[in-house]
Amino acid sequence: MATVNGKNIMQADVERLYKANLGDTPEEPTPEQARIMKLKVLQQMIQDEIIQQQAAKLHLAASDEDVNARLTDMKAPFTQEEWDKQLKQRNLTVDDLKRDIRRSLTYEKLMNKEIESKINISDTDIADYYNAHKADYNFIQPQYHLAEIVVTPSPSQTTGNLQNSKASSEADARKKIQILYNRLRSGEDFGAVAMNFSENPNDASNGGDMGFVGESVLRSQPDVFNAISKLKPGDITDIIPVYDSTGTSKRLKGFVIYKLFSREPAGQRELKDPRVQQSIRQYLRQSHAQLLKNAYFEVLQNQAKIRNYYAEQILKDGGK
Repeated sequence: MATVNGKNIMQADVERLYKANLGDTPEEPTPEQARIMKLKVLQQMIQDEIIQQQAAKLHLAASDEDVNARLTDMKAPFTQEEWDKQLKQRNLTVDDLKRDIRRSLTYEKLMNKEIESKINISDTDIADYYNAHKADYNFIQPQYHLAEIVVTPSPSQTTGNLQNSKASSEADARKKIQILYNRLRSGEDFGAVAMNFSENPNDASNGGDMGFVGESVLRSQPDVFNAISKLKPGDITDIIPVYDSTGTSKRLKGFVIYKLFSREPAGQRELKDPRVQQSIRQYLRQSHAQLLKNAYFEVLQNQAKIRNYYAEQILKDGGK
């Protein structure tokens, strides 16, 4: 269905990922919706193939030992019966999962080598940021440092993510958020998933980082507050539906997954506070990393020789 620097992307692999995206929903997409979804899947696979080839060129591909260790960690919370059920629900074989894990770990190794290792946040950088944003660290109420991944059913909304990934209907949004949740539970980096697929243009490019959110804001959304209040730093919520409750009826606005970085009690935080330094360092690292990743992906794509036969065929057929 496509080639990337001469490497074929086969129809069988596109169909596998497409079916995984569909999940077990009883609603069948129309032929046109199916082609749109397959085109998005193929675009995602092209991007991933570019990354995998670059990692192989730099001898950064994940080893069998890496893959088996991650697989063991993933299986640990489940009985064998529960594990088999998880795979069945996701329409995956163990070999499929190992392949996905290998690609995810390879991506992480490449980003660590090419991006993360080149970022140096100095004490001066932290002090400069604090002095310019000191008021932000005077908390009149407890604060929660959060990140989010948002999916909405509105096809007209802009996304701001790297993949230009957008759900086009409620059914599509449900499928997409479940796939992203599964990827997070499989160990993928929250910021990377948000940057590529979250549909909030205000923070997708920053890995979904919302900064600090006041407790009163969260309490105005009881379902959200209840979910976040149970988290430990580093944990993520389950999928949370978001409704527009204005008027007499509740309208689904979309779905969200939150990650908690930290909780902060009320009061002024000084620069010498290790939590302030850690928070600023993390923010500056993430901001710098997102900028470098955006540029890195753009350069790799510019250098790659890509041919999308499926897209060519759709145009040739006039979309029929």
